[in-house]
Amino acid sequence: MNWRTIIYVILLVSLTVVKALPRSYRDIEEKNSIGQRFSQLQENHFKAIAMIMFAQYVPGGTFGRAVKMAEDVTDLAKSCAAAARDGPDCLKPLDRIFLDTICQEENLPGFTDCCAKKDPERNHCFLSLKNSSRGFVSPFERPNAEAACKNHSQHQHPLTGYFIYEVARRHPFLYAPTILSVAIRYDEMMTNCCGSAEDPTGNLEECFRRQAPKVMKPVKEDGLRQEHTCGILKKFGERTLKALKLAQISQKFPKADFATVNKLVMDIANMHKDCCRGDMLDCMHDREEILHYVCTNQDILSSKIKKCCEKPLLQQSECIVNAENDDKPAGLSPHVREFIEDKGICERFAQEKDTHLARFLYEYSRRHPEFSAQMLLRIGKGYEDLLKECCKAGAPDNCCGRGEEELKKHIYETESVMKTSCDIYKEKGDYYFQNELLVSFTKKMPQLTSAELIKFTKQMTTIGSKCCQLSQDKLLPCAEENLDLVLGEICRRHLTDPINPGVCQCCRSSYAFRRPCMGKLEMDENYVPLSLTPGLFTFHEDLCTTEEEKLQHKKQEMLVTLIKYKPQISQEQLTSVTAAFTAMRERCCREENRQACFGQEGPELIKRSEKVLSA
Repeated sequence: MNWRTIIYVILLVSLTVVKALPRSYRDIEEKNSIGQRFSQLQENHFKAIAMIMFAQYVPGGTFGRAVKMAEDVTDLAKSCAAAARDGPDCLKPLDRIFLDTICQEENLPGFTDCCAKKDPERNHCFLSLKNSSRGFVSPFERPNAEAACKNHSQHQHPLTGYFIYEVARRHPFLYAPTILSVAIRYDEMMTNCCGSAEDPTGNLEECFRRQAPKVMKPVKEDGLRQEHTCGILKKFGERTLKALKLAQISQKFPKADFATVNKLVMDIANMHKDCCRGDMLDCMHDREEILHYVCTNQDILSSKIKKCCEKPLLQQSECIVNAENDDKPAGLSPHVREFIEDKGICERFAQEKDTHLARFLYEYSRRHPEFSAQMLLRIGKGYEDLLKECCKAGAPDNCCGRGEEELKKHIYETESVMKTSCDIYKEKGDYYFQNELLVSFTKKMPQLTSAELIKFTKQMTTIGSKCCQLSQDKLLPCAEENLDLVLGEICRRHLTDPINPGVCQCCRSSYAFRRPCMGKLEMDENYVPLSLTPGLFTFHEDLCTTEEEKLQHKKQEMLVTLIKYKPQISQEQLTSVTAAFTAMRERCCREENRQACFGQEGPELIKRSEKVLSA
């Protein structure tokens, strides 16, 4: 199987192929049989995407089994395409053919219950298992450089195919062309680094260390973003997803009229429904169709996306998402008072509730690129609640007028939270800022492991370093929209293994208010603190490491354990215990027999700390 050829064929023909695809096999089933899909995609293209789909559906299966299932489906597709008339198997919807193929395999892990169901419940069951945060598959580890190069020189094409499989099964929601474009980068990295192995001065490990993050960056970012969007759709529904996209598109294209923005919102929501359902082929078709519409209608959408539309197809989407918001149209009034002062608003709200609210969100969002999309949704919810109250019989005449005061209050509170966080970050720097977050989130969510708490707070610290240097008009969108991704990850973690009732309430009650809700969480009063066992706090000579990153990680693990042991610890107590630990570490690291020193001083430190914490 020539995987290199498969990948390049896909990248070269994807635009023309996708434009040829019918909108959906559910809409035009007769015209969209597996045989016709095969004819449209051609064999290599069809086979590679089939392999990605099987790897994403069955992450616990082997590479050989994924390839076998892809070849079985491809053989069926080829025979259906060659037949003069389609047989019964050829007329089945594509999703049913894929699931039938999986269910015919023996001893596949964890799918017996799903295979016992009938469609569409069977498909829903399979898709419910598509959750990369379950930790079912171990993280992808970079192999030994020399062994990888030897393997690449002997088995280049199968190795690239294996890479596609490994990425796909670890990222079940990731867009197939992203995986394929990353595979090209991977192959280029292998060629570049392994080619330098012939040069005795070349540093193979350094080459891999430098290039691997660039190869995997789109996988991590796109995978997280896609899974995040699917989580919103699943938990909060299509209405919330459409509102979010309406706010984002209105900010991105403020010159576009409401009808154009609304069309894009509907198309993008439908695309995400297909992508999140796992319908890879429709997902690809939808995305290309949207890109084609955006790039052929630049004159009515934005002056900032011309360069994006000139890029290769696979780079257009990311470029447009990251492009600057277009300039607001000249003469756009700064306020939307007609939504408050117009005497006919209650009648319009009663007759066309969602359309009226959407128009408000559109008008408000296009005027405020300095607000985050989540904040705009909160403003939209506040406006909806205001109309519900003020449009009741007997409501006072000036009822809607108080809405402006409530709005100002919310904007001030949100901006204050972000400004305070950035002030702390600028004062303390990465490490100590993360420690502040560790203390706070360990108290809020002590059920998380040390590794999870360190990971999530590290992500939040990275947001601080990225966003706090920006101008005031870009701070809020950067901070809250990136923080939303982290909170989404925490909520998906909660779904797989419940954390506590407070987190549950924040994750399920309202998407727009998730960040303020998490911010207001305090110490989990129902948490039972860790007991002081002999092994709870241990001190070894590895604390004397000169590698600052490793030392900081060890100290943060101890900090989390300390908070889990004494959740009520005050800042003064924490400062005192930390100072005592630092003094002990410095003293023992100067000793010739460091381990003996830690063995003697460690228990003494614990005793002294106990007195401080009991005071």
